[in-house]
Amino acid sequence: MRSDETKKGIERAPHRALIHATGVTKKGLDKPFIGIASSFTDLVPGHITMRDFERAIENGVYAGGGQPFIFGIPAICDGIAMGHSGMHYSLPSRELIADCVESIAQAHKLDGLVLLTACDKITPGMLMAAARLDIPCIVVTVGPMLSGRHKMKRRSYVRDTWEKILVAEGQGVDKEELAFLELEACPGCGSCQGLYTANTMGCLTEVLGMSLHESGTALAISSKKKRIARESGERIVELVKQNVTPRQIMTKNAFVNAIRVDNAIGGSTNTVLHLSAIAHEAGIEIPLKLYDDISKETPHIINLRPGGEHFMEDFEFAGGIPAVLNRLKDKLLSAETVTGKNIKELAKLGEVDDENIIRPLNNPYHQEGGIAILYGNIAKDGCIVKQTAVSEKMMKFTGKAVCFDSEEETIKAIHGKKIKPGTVIVTRYEGPKGGPGMREMLAPTSAISAMGLADSVALITDGRFSGGTKGPCIGHISPEAAGGGVIAAVKDGDEIEIDIHGRKIELKVAQSEIEERLKKLKSHEPKIKTGWLARYAKLVTSANTGAVLKV
Repeated sequence: MRSDETKKGIERAPHRALIHATGVTKKGLDKPFIGIASSFTDLVPGHITMRDFERAIENGVYAGGGQPFIFGIPAICDGIAMGHSGMHYSLPSRELIADCVESIAQAHKLDGLVLLTACDKITPGMLMAAARLDIPCIVVTVGPMLSGRHKMKRRSYVRDTWEKILVAEGQGVDKEELAFLELEACPGCGSCQGLYTANTMGCLTEVLGMSLHESGTALAISSKKKRIARESGERIVELVKQNVTPRQIMTKNAFVNAIRVDNAIGGSTNTVLHLSAIAHEAGIEIPLKLYDDISKETPHIINLRPGGEHFMEDFEFAGGIPAVLNRLKDKLLSAETVTGKNIKELAKLGEVDDENIIRPLNNPYHQEGGIAILYGNIAKDGCIVKQTAVSEKMMKFTGKAVCFDSEEETIKAIHGKKIKPGTVIVTRYEGPKGGPGMREMLAPTSAISAMGLADSVALITDGRFSGGTKGPCIGHISPEAAGGGVIAAVKDGDEIEIDIHGRKIELKVAQSEIEERLKKLKSHEPKIKTGWLARYAKLVTSANTGAVLKV
């Protein structure tokens, strides 16, 4: 066992003394050392109940014959960090999480890991660490939050807080009503109720084969999820004994399956960043074009919020990820999972209990999947849009550019009612380097939607969007402005053409003029010059490669 490096031999007597000091018995020294990487915190709703899950996993490890050790991992709530300087830290925290897991697992020579996670950047960070370490690992995602209730209607975080702000500022909803919505939109623990990034990544972790069967949609409040946690604790000991490691599970086939399911369910566009980064750690290349190729041949069969009306709880009760796998069984590639069964075997076990929520392939919500990758002179290396959350009217759109060099400037203009129909908002210097940290822009996109502009205004950015975003919002423009990308050369009044069906985005300016503008551009001052984000900005790569750090 790896842990023998810390506990075997006469020269390890000092090490054993310290291990015994933690309460481990002599018999415990002979068992596999299992780390439980817990991202518990009182700051994040998705993580507040993890103490219970820690106990369940711990009991499972003991039952399986292992010696458990719980250690802490940081977690950020994207919703709380949204719309201000705190969001600079969200995506970069993914790298910190991976580094923290690696550091503890390597320093203490743990034999296996149970990775307890829930929200947006924590799950991909954990999976990156699993792929990097390649020691037996299993992931437990805490699961979705229940919908809220107010005046006999189900409520959700994005629509009933972000999208109500502008309405409350003078378009018909009083502040008392908004105060009630604040109390009801998020009624308790779990990750927010739609197919935003956290829940999308929970689902894709199951598809990647890194969590147990039915884990992806099992609700945070459910005893089912606690049973999954305990069973995961037992299973990790078996994985250690069998030496089943993440790179045996997260193969190229597994990533192709995950991309296919992501398109079928209409998940968050952030998954493109995260799956690319996890694959990078596993030594697998996932070109950006692959996401689009798979989208074109994968019908969109689930329409949850933000684009649709269903909630994660509906998805769970309709059959969850196993039901989706069953729908897609003829399109799935062979891949092993931590359950010990092949994904194609698990697909046969799935059952659809509501055909309106999980539709058949011949009656989809949309003929293509959720993700579309666009290319053009303003995005030579690609950009991304959640096409299933865009109205047909806006699938092809040409408008006049109005340019901003920060999210704050954009929000001020939208709230000041300075954005008119026929506009393409250009928000730049918000990419991985330029942000730094590639902030999510739920505040401006929600404002556009709330003001009724989603069918007459587009927003393009080298930053990114929340999984809760809907409408013609095109992110991840690569190369980014801070990297000398053409988006830096756009001027107010320039015409920009967007054709989502045609997969094109073009700045309607002559190439010679674009080149001349780029030559005249002054070097953009870094927005953050101190702390670890200054170092991050120097090391991070482009969005089209997953915004990973250069070694």
